Amino acid sequence: MSKAREFIDFWIENSIHAVEQYRTAGASQDVTELTGRLVKAAKGQGLSEADLQAEIGDISHYIADRLKAANQAESERRKPS
Repeated sequence: MSKAREFIDFWIENSIHAVEQYRTAGASQDVTELTGRLVKAAKGQGLSEADLQAEIGDISHYIADRLKAANQAESERRKPS
């Protein structure tokens, strides 16, 4: 696994979260904001935006997909059994 992939996976795990119930303040759902945060954090680790794109393609689309998955998983978790 590349350094860029390890960083992306770590960042996603710690930064992408489902919307909190009852509209309480919680994780950002703004893809543009999250994309900027990921790119900035990666640069702090010596990784360029090109390094990220080589691993995941379009960064914004990747983050949007991860958000959708997190929100869907949370929605499924809240359904009565």
